Amino acid sequence: MKSYIKELDYVVPQPQGVVNITEDVRACLKTSGIQEGLCLVNSMNVTSGIFVNDDDAELHEKIFEWLNELAPHDPQCMINPKNPEACFLDTHLKRILMGRDTVIAVSKGELVLGTWEQILYFEFDGKRRKHVLVKIIGE
Repeated sequence: MKSYIKELDYVVPQPQGVVNITEDVRACLKTSGIQEGLCLVNSMNVTSGIFVNDDDAELHEKIFEWLNELAPHDPQCMINPKNPEACFLDTHLKRILMGRDTVIAVSKGELVLGTWEQILYFEFDGKRRKHVLVKIIGE
């Protein structure tokens, strides 16, 4: 069995945003040479998440509206008030709701995604570099 690992870096210039990382993950798969197996895509920061869905701006807006209703931003509610760079509680709650990773089947050297499915990186505390881990195993 082969194994491939790569860390991808992203900076979302706004406090919240979405990046379609499907092509970056496809490039990792191509580099890996793996034809049959599994691909894990994992957000490496507690204030971001990975989600597979349609890459549609209106859908993203509705998802953020829903997340902001469930976990509203409160500037007074920091994880560590002594640290001005500390993340806000709402960003951690949003990550719990969205999830930290996804696993995608690999068949014939391709990611097995539905017709409109894309791999999306959701950022809840942007403006700084974050990492996404891609781990591919198989033959």
